[in-house]
Amino acid sequence: MSLIRAVSIAAALGSFGFATAAAQAGQTEFTIRVDNVTRGETLKLSTAGAAPFVLAPVLWVVHTGNTNPLFAGGRPVQPNGLEQLAEEGNTDPVVKSLDGSSGVVAVGAHARPEGQLIGGPLTPGKSYEFRIKAAPGQFLSLAAMFGQSNDWFYSNDRPIALFNGARPVAGDLTPQLALWDAGTEVDEEPGLGPNQAPRQKAANSGTPEQESVAHVSGRWAPPAVSRLIRVTVTLASEAVSAR
Repeated sequence: MSLIRAVSIAAALGSFGFATAAAQAGQTEFTIRVDNVTRGETLKLSTAGAAPFVLAPVLWVVHTGNTNPLFAGGRPVQPNGLEQLAEEGNTDPVVKSLDGSSGVVAVGAHARPEGQLIGGPLTPGKSYEFRIKAAPGQFLSLAAMFGQSNDWFYSNDRPIALFNGARPVAGDLTPQLALWDAGTEVDEEPGLGPNQAPRQKAANSGTPEQESVAHVSGRWAPPAVSRLIRVTVTLASEAVSAR
């Protein structure tokens, strides 16, 4: 399955989500912005060529508790749809899996770059922007596929605090994100592997492996997170007034 096809399955119209009825009281609305800060072809290949950095749709989860509900580092990927997100950029399975789960207040995905009418991957210079609601005591977790990989994804090491006590916070979330390897397919060189979403003929084309979720490291590790993406949060009312 191509990355573009997976994006269209995940969110052809841009964004969707589910929230519990109990999630309405005392909420603050936040604007989350995800920028692909690269220009041109950033990934340098062993062939002396280059490839663009592409990010797949962004999954978001508002939740309670002090652990990321998507995965646990050092343990195998859970059967909650994260494998499809990491391998194909398809957020549908994990959204459906987490909806109604214990501790999950709201879950959804966004896949429509700013200025476009339909969903698509986040190519160089493009941005996603969407809104979420949360109340004190609730946290945010994010996940998005590193598009030029077999099974890599960005996510937060620890749940992202949206409040300091009862006070909502805003700022740059990028330092809280890391690049993870889901451990479900044998890695190929980013931007070149034939079994990666932009080039594979069908889903699950790569060589399976059964490794634990871990930070990406080694010879194919891409540039630092901040050189590829920027994720910021603002209060929705402030984002509107600033325009």
